[in-house]
Amino acid sequence: MAEHESGQERTEEPTPKRQEDAKKKGQLARSRELNTMISLLVGAGGLIAFGNTMIGELSEQMKNYLTMSPAGMDDIEVFTATVGSALGNGILICVPFFMLLLVSVFVGPLAMGGWAFSPSSMAFKISKLNPLKGVAKMVSAKSLMELVKALGKFLLVGAMATTVIWQTFDQLLMLASKDVETALNHFANIAGLSFLSFCTALILIAAIDVPFQLWEHKRQLKMTKQEIKDESKESEGRPEVKSQIRMLQREMSQRRMMDNVPTANVVITNPTHYAVALKYDDLGSRAPVVVAKGKGEIAMRIRKLAAEHDVMSFSAPPLARAIYASTEIDREIPAQLYLAVAQVLAYVYQLKLPPVPGQPVPQPPTDIAIPDELSVPEDNSGDSP
Repeated sequence: MAEHESGQERTEEPTPKRQEDAKKKGQLARSRELNTMISLLVGAGGLIAFGNTMIGELSEQMKNYLTMSPAGMDDIEVFTATVGSALGNGILICVPFFMLLLVSVFVGPLAMGGWAFSPSSMAFKISKLNPLKGVAKMVSAKSLMELVKALGKFLLVGAMATTVIWQTFDQLLMLASKDVETALNHFANIAGLSFLSFCTALILIAAIDVPFQLWEHKRQLKMTKQEIKDESKESEGRPEVKSQIRMLQREMSQRRMMDNVPTANVVITNPTHYAVALKYDDLGSRAPVVVAKGKGEIAMRIRKLAAEHDVMSFSAPPLARAIYASTEIDREIPAQLYLAVAQVLAYVYQLKLPPVPGQPVPQPPTDIAIPDELSVPEDNSGDSP
């Protein structure tokens, strides 16, 4: 089992962040055997597909060049133009084959995990010159695998090459008795089939190497339990920092809440333990909205702030407890409390009207009913939330 520098074993699966960081550093699973196999397969297929055409067109270019007149050979300009034209045409003839090979170079890495350009992987690192790490790599499982692959390639490809040469030996000897164009076309077919045969040997090696490279890459990314904890702290934040952030968030929320108290229509109190500030805008909301609420010390601050801004406080303990427990800040009160709150607001609005001579003084509502499902038992603790 791989060990970390701290001595702990890497037993944990790599996290998504670990995998993403490794990709940014250019640490991806790669198989040279897969790349070689794909390139050779594509090359063999290209020779079989384009070989006869390429040989025919290249032969035609050679004929044109070799049949140049003696006068043209003596004229440096004509000679240079002819040779340049032959080389240019020869390159154009081979372009489809070269493009096919170029595409094949990208197929292997894409199949193993995609491309990732990382400047940091190309930077010089003094740690790479550490001889101890070099010795460790020489005796690692990866080095042993490379040795096995080298021996396997030598034996398989050697056996396949011997078989192909043995099977095509007579055909190769007969090429000397044929004309140049026919011999070249025949040789292209033999070369393509030979490459294809060699690739079948490499398929077996790639089939073993690809799973090994994926396993080795995942093994290198494995983490210790301590690394998992450190990453969790780094991504989520240390407990003391998170606690400080939560405290600051509560303070900011309370400041915003207190700023809303002067805009309220009424503050319903317990009268000592609870305070709930309600605002109702008949043009902007369907029901009264809780703009501030609190217990204990916060309730005292709400009542004091309401008094400073001439916001009326109304004592209705069961209603204050019910609204406090059932409604969050900036939310409308439940429909079950509409009637009870309407009684309070009607009383507040009546008090704000100018007095009319002969009219009785408005009396506060005394029969405020609270539904059983929203009723909250009396709490004398007075603790802040």
